[in-house]
Amino acid sequence: MADMPDKPKLEGLEAKWGDTWENDGTYRFDRQAAQQVGREGVFSVDTPPPTASGSLHIGHVFSYTHTDVKARFERMRGKQVFYPIGWDDNGLPTERRVQNYYGVRCDPTLPYDADFVPPFEGTTKNIKAADQVPVSRRNFTELCEKLTLEDETKFEELWRQLGLSVDWTQNYRTISADTIRTSQLAFLNNIARDEAYQSMAPTLWDVDFRSAIAQAELEDRDRPAAYHRLAFHKTDGSGDIHIETTRPELLAACVALVAHPDDERYQPYFGSTVTTPLFGVEVPVLAHTAAQPDKGSGIAMICTFGDMTDIIWWRELDLPNRTIIGKDGRVLADAPDVITSEAGQDAYAEIAGKTVFSAQKRVVELLGESGELLNVGETFQHPVKFFEKGDRPLEIVSTRQWYITNGARGEDLRQKLLEVGSEVAFHPEFMRVRYENWVGGLTGDWLVSRQRFFGVPFPLWYGLDDNGERDYSRVLTPALESLPVDPTSDVPDGYTAEQRGVPGGFEAESDILDTWATSSLTPQLAGGWQRDDELWNLVAPFDVRPQGQDIIRTWLFSTMLRSVLEDDRPAWHHAAISGFIVDPDRKKMSKSKGNAVTPADILDKHGSDAVRYWAASSRLGTDAAFDPQNPTQIKIGRRLAIKVLNAAKFALSFDAPEGSEVTEPLDLAMLAALDRVIDQATASLDAYDHARALEVSESFFWTFCDDYLELVKERAYEGGAAGASAAVALRTALSTLLRLLAPVISFATEEAWSWFQEGSVHTAAWPVSSGAAGDPAVLEIASQALIGVRRAKTEAKASQRTPVASATITAPGSQLALLQLAAADLKAVGRIEELTIVEGAELEITEIELAPAEG
Repeated sequence: MADMPDKPKLEGLEAKWGDTWENDGTYRFDRQAAQQVGREGVFSVDTPPPTASGSLHIGHVFSYTHTDVKARFERMRGKQVFYPIGWDDNGLPTERRVQNYYGVRCDPTLPYDADFVPPFEGTTKNIKAADQVPVSRRNFTELCEKLTLEDETKFEELWRQLGLSVDWTQNYRTISADTIRTSQLAFLNNIARDEAYQSMAPTLWDVDFRSAIAQAELEDRDRPAAYHRLAFHKTDGSGDIHIETTRPELLAACVALVAHPDDERYQPYFGSTVTTPLFGVEVPVLAHTAAQPDKGSGIAMICTFGDMTDIIWWRELDLPNRTIIGKDGRVLADAPDVITSEAGQDAYAEIAGKTVFSAQKRVVELLGESGELLNVGETFQHPVKFFEKGDRPLEIVSTRQWYITNGARGEDLRQKLLEVGSEVAFHPEFMRVRYENWVGGLTGDWLVSRQRFFGVPFPLWYGLDDNGERDYSRVLTPALESLPVDPTSDVPDGYTAEQRGVPGGFEAESDILDTWATSSLTPQLAGGWQRDDELWNLVAPFDVRPQGQDIIRTWLFSTMLRSVLEDDRPAWHHAAISGFIVDPDRKKMSKSKGNAVTPADILDKHGSDAVRYWAASSRLGTDAAFDPQNPTQIKIGRRLAIKVLNAAKFALSFDAPEGSEVTEPLDLAMLAALDRVIDQATASLDAYDHARALEVSESFFWTFCDDYLELVKERAYEGGAAGASAAVALRTALSTLLRLLAPVISFATEEAWSWFQEGSVHTAAWPVSSGAAGDPAVLEIASQALIGVRRAKTEAKASQRTPVASATITAPGSQLALLQLAAADLKAVGRIEELTIVEGAELEITEIELAPAEG
């Protein structure tokens, strides 16, 4: 009690208790204790590793608080909580940030410069690629390492200020040696089980990032387009066939025309040929059920490649590949071999080297000059594929890439993924369909190679033939015990460094693994898979994967896939899916949209408990609006946290003789009502409904403060057996309420707990029903009567401290006896000399006579 301040305040609690928790190891995973209780006594969290590329935003605070509430609850339930933290370092966001921050770009052909100093440091503006200084791959990745470490330090400071109860000794980075080893090991396992393969195939390609893009990283954006009606010439000289296309610039890549097999307009031409306008290439007219008779003229040109449908037609109709778009997004310099006429070659020369946009413009001009452009339709908007972090539409180019099977081409694996998905409890349940729809809608295996620099290298080399060319049938892999490896500097078994890049020698795979190929292994990274079997068996499968709804198709699915491929089981028992943060206009907050709010100032201004309250007030899967100019819920949370301190100080001001018990009806009623709250809050948190648990706990807390405290304080002041009953009940309720609110109001509850209890409230036992032999209705009815007394004094324009000579309260017959049990406390709090309780239709104050003013 000596440590209880005269005027409790929230300021400074984050630093005070953050240091205490760290020094005491309050949230550390106790492996020895976990071994004693076994897997059933452990609660493990597959914590999302935030991307270390810039700053956290309010959405992170929102979703991570949801997880923290659950983790704190399970810790108080007696579980050994394994709550690690990771940092997602590698990938395109980090590279882009480094390019802008330091004003550099990677050129892997350059040698390493040990004395390199970047031209900038700290700029946040996008710098044009032409103005960025080229540096070697090693120089570039060193800058990536440097900046991500700085970002992670800032992130940790904010997480600690927020009060996340993670175990900071259980951490990982997605670019560390252990992580690289784990990722490479998992990939080599995929190769050994024939789950990974390489293929030369059409690939979605971002021309700015110069990298292949996987299906899970796509998004549709509306772009303007127009149909161009073109004349293809029948080779028998009998006329033309008209097609309509939005991509006339791909005419040189045309390999066929296609119509629906039931379309009577084109059935006579199936099996015949036509020549392409401008280029004069003979192509077949074919039938395929994917053609749409009601779209355009009903017949389409197949080009390699304009869209995903072109790829389907190309594969299923066994057509040639005449790709004309290069990895830089420009038309290739050399025309396809089938363009043999002088006119066709001249036309191709007009577009060679141009961007897609410029090439389209020139092709349309040439078609107009040749008379083969019959019409250009009205401009309309249509969806175009983009890389989710890209600025220009994706192109489809032919490249050799690595893939991992994901069920798209294998029905057995697809069904297995659906089966293990059904074993996971989704919170909220409706989020399950997003997983199932993604699995059911897969169209291709997982493309896992990226033509980037900062990431996990493929642990591979290729044998070179006598001409120094890669022999893709000779993939060289390292011994597992040698992992991690960097193939650009390490040498495969059986070779020497002098054989690198020479005929008969070897060459490194320079691509890196997709960042999701590492992030999909977060349970393995945190849980010691293939590194610490004892830990892995204690925590896996994990209890919960918390994450955002927008990455179900990427992170949740890919993690489930890796778990199925490695262990033939789900990665976790529960998936907790948070909603989005939206701005006052109900638009999703994101850094890319420029409406994200950074949380540091909000935490400083309002306090962490207030922000935690705001976050915990929203259910999983529900979007929450946030207005930084008027954060109403945060203000309510701050008021609650302050009230916790003040109510605790007041409740602790009453002492009870040793051995005192709760005997008075109102006290027993309060504790019985509190038992109900305990049961409701516990059931809600068990069901991952933290918002409901907070709602019932907070509602009772205000009843406790506004009504019960007022009703019993006079009796508590008076002492005696009745006063001791109130004092014991107050302390009992305070202990319970602090524990109920501790997962959300973590700092204020810890401060108040320290005033009268040993240890931390966050390692105290979660409250259970006391079995108090009272009727909660007594407190409810007494509270209603108290409200009536206050209202009567207010209407009489009298102070609440004004004595009352007499008052009459009516109540239904079923409530009379209950109201009589609280009569003494009502008289005391209302300063009522004579209180009459009679039967009536409803509970109300029917008569009140104020005592005459003295003097």
